[in-house]
Amino acid sequence: MGFFVGLFLGVVIGVGLVMAFAHSENARSKRRGELAATVAAFSKMTVEDSRKLLPAEFYPSWVLNWLNVELTKIWPYVNEAASELIRTSVEPVLEQYKSAVLSSLKFSKLTLGTVAPQFTGVSLIEDDNSGITMELELQWDGNPSIILDIRTRLGVSLPIQVKNIGFTGVFRLIFKPLVDEFPCFGAVSYSLREKKKLDFTLKVVGGDISSLPGISDAIEGTIRDAIEDSITWPVRKVVPIVPGDYSDLELKPVGILEVKLVQARDLTNKDIIGKSDPYAVLYIRPLRDRMKTSKTINNDLNPIWNEHFEFVVEDASTQNLTIKVYDDEGLQPSELIGCAHVSLKDLQPGKVKDVWLKLVKDLEIQRDKKDRGQVHVELLFCPFGTENDFSNPFAVQKFSMTSLEKALKGSTNGTDTANLDRTATQRKKEVIVRGVLSVTVISAEDLPAMDLMGKADPFVVVRMKKAETKNKTRVVNESLNPTWNQTFDFVVEDGLHDMLMLEVYDHDTFGKDYMGRCIMTLTRVIMEGEVRDSFPLEGAKSGKINLYLKWAAQPIFRDT
Repeated sequence: MGFFVGLFLGVVIGVGLVMAFAHSENARSKRRGELAATVAAFSKMTVEDSRKLLPAEFYPSWVLNWLNVELTKIWPYVNEAASELIRTSVEPVLEQYKSAVLSSLKFSKLTLGTVAPQFTGVSLIEDDNSGITMELELQWDGNPSIILDIRTRLGVSLPIQVKNIGFTGVFRLIFKPLVDEFPCFGAVSYSLREKKKLDFTLKVVGGDISSLPGISDAIEGTIRDAIEDSITWPVRKVVPIVPGDYSDLELKPVGILEVKLVQARDLTNKDIIGKSDPYAVLYIRPLRDRMKTSKTINNDLNPIWNEHFEFVVEDASTQNLTIKVYDDEGLQPSELIGCAHVSLKDLQPGKVKDVWLKLVKDLEIQRDKKDRGQVHVELLFCPFGTENDFSNPFAVQKFSMTSLEKALKGSTNGTDTANLDRTATQRKKEVIVRGVLSVTVISAEDLPAMDLMGKADPFVVVRMKKAETKNKTRVVNESLNPTWNQTFDFVVEDGLHDMLMLEVYDHDTFGKDYMGRCIMTLTRVIMEGEVRDSFPLEGAKSGKINLYLKWAAQPIFRDT
């Protein structure tokens, strides 16, 4: 173990020397950046695009060659020293994330082989004066010898060989804090910043793993979850170099992301008979216990979910919310319809972002131009420590109770108000926001023509989806830009889970023709109190409707 620590420190100091060289290269890169701006001005390219023509952000090739030569030299010693260290540190993680079909999962053999990884890229990031961040792209097509000894819940013991490992990823090294003593930084934090590729195959020693249904998927899921939660960014390992307190470098939650999965539209139909049965999976980190799944909407390519989910955010500057929409195939594996993601750095804290996301086949390789539909979400990022700066309607709050509610609470458990407040902060609550929603339908613009004269006789049906109450405006004859200026009040019992739906129809003598609709949650008006905005008509070639919404709340809470 002492040998490995010495080896690690030697590599770190070597990397530190490379960093010193990087500082000089950075000065040159700034001059190149100024030249890049000039080139961009003349060629009408962006500065970012023109910089791609210049090797300002990367180290010279001889640095990579030096790193690879040195790593190849010391690899036999790394293999010997690291194998036992990996066994003792990784086995508990595998046990923590093992699938329900497995009772135990341990290494019976572990060596890293004779092929050393190769560094394929190096970049330097300097965010502030407190530290330096270096990113190393690494590729490894190794020949390790890894055999897992697994035991299933049925008592079957199997030796599983992990073969054909192919890995490409970017490791992040953070040298922080900078100090005035050798080697000039107090600690090193390391993490897998990006996992570009991780391929491997599993084989039963002396048998065929395909003859054991579910075992291969269970083991593969366990390995991927263990990697994701033990070393993948924003998780980081902190190695002290100079004695000191480095707890501030450890991973800590920084806030909560509130997500309202509203609806989807124009989804690709995956069924030959009937329509797809869509559901959505949402996550920030792809861990089984952190992934959220919506309900399934049967036989519908325009599903309305209106479901709320909550996620812990650990690094808003680099993390994304990923949404994958599937077609439920019953006993068969679900089929992916499409996926999308939102970068959390684009969210303004305390401000609801209402967005339609285009679904794609693959988030990494976006070559497929097929239209797979869109998904509608509302996002609210609430950093910790900003509770007094804005109101989060989904958060647990100590709402005032009526005299009757206080009396009922008191008679139920015989405790005083102070005890109730303590219980309220200790137990999870389901927030209920009730109140009166005033909807003023002001006008519509650019509605599609519905008759032979190029006109329409539009009116609007306004209804609350959950409360099932509705009203309608008067008919405006022969107009594609009607004005109504009519106000309707709705008593809403559960504002966070109800939806406002407006459907526009063309009035005919013998009925009505559907023109389009608007569907919206009440999150924005609950937070802002009043909203005056224009909303596009869904399902119509053109048109939008102008609304004024006002909310008068009377919130309560109940235990779940």
